[in-house]
Amino acid sequence: MATMAVSEARERLSEAVETARTEAVFLERYGRPAAVLVSPERYGELMEALEEAEDVEAFDAAMVEEGANIPWGEVKADLGWK
Repeated sequence: MATMAVSEARERLSEAVETARTEAVFLERYGRPAAVLVSPERYGELMEALEEAEDVEAFDAAMVEEGANIPWGEVKADLGWK
């Protein structure tokens, strides 16, 4: 993890982008976190992980939901499975 002031990043943007290829670059404004610069690949990984986490949360919520169970045969028919 690298840290850089926003003003420094403005002056050395190419270097900040190059560093972000291998590690996250935390940009600070007045000594406080303002943004994070990451590679497109890492961004994609993070978004994929977030989507998976949301899927897990939805599954957990559905499992807790009360109501009648739907027979497996009916589920398969609704999905067009044989």
